[in-house]
Amino acid sequence: MDSGIECTLSKFANDTKLCGVVDMLEGRDAIQRDLDRFARWSPVNRMKFNKVKCKVLHVGQDNPKHNSRLGEEWIESSPEEKDLRVLIDEKLNMTWQCELAAQKANHVLDCIKSSVTSRLREVILLFYSVLMRPHLEYCIHLWCPQHKKDLELLEQVQGRAIKMFIRLEHLSYEDRLRELGLFSLEKRRLWGDLIAAFHYLKGVYRKDGEGLFTRASSDRTRGNGFKLKEGSFRLDVRKKFLTVRVVRHWNRLPREAVEAPSLEVSKARLDGALSNLI
Repeated sequence: MDSGIECTLSKFANDTKLCGVVDMLEGRDAIQRDLDRFARWSPVNRMKFNKVKCKVLHVGQDNPKHNSRLGEEWIESSPEEKDLRVLIDEKLNMTWQCELAAQKANHVLDCIKSSVTSRLREVILLFYSVLMRPHLEYCIHLWCPQHKKDLELLEQVQGRAIKMFIRLEHLSYEDRLRELGLFSLEKRRLWGDLIAAFHYLKGVYRKDGEGLFTRASSDRTRGNGFKLKEGSFRLDVRKKFLTVRVVRHWNRLPREAVEAPSLEVSKARLDGALSNLI
């Protein structure tokens, strides 16, 4: 299927996604040529595309929204689509995905409340971490909350869960987290972002990270000695991308966290660097 493809092709199990930049007519034509290749490839390899599920998601301001066809059929345009269980709209606004994740997590919490009689700390924490929290953190590097109301919505879900513990009702959300040895979801996202950055900069994905981050050229010796260049972008949505939002936090890390010889050592040193955060 990849043979001769001009645009970006992503495949996962039986899902296939074709992406291309259309700022000129050549970009539109390149996408259509790839779709024509798919149409010829399909009968030869006896694998049919489900054309009912094929959609076009136009992303970006002033997008010309050109029509595309697969074989003889035109592909319907859609304002939002689920990609591997992540809801993405044409404006890259992740509010709907945050609401969807919160809804799923709350549903699991209601099931736990109705079916689990024990309120012991070790029991509820196990159910929360295994069954509920994954809905709030699945693929979070992509759909990280962009607005304050989305941040608060996700934290409220965790707040509902830790209210199940008896003898902690009188404590504030932050104090309950300390008592239970938990962190806010915001801190967990930051920790995860920094671990992902370590993978791309110094770990197993270093080769892929060469095109994602730019090392800052500076003779200053203060700081961690491995600082990244902060880009400037006009659109707020771009500032929320992982490769942009993590740079400022990475540059503030102490030298021992950045120069850790392995991921496990880096995680331990990150815990120390972020210990003053909830």
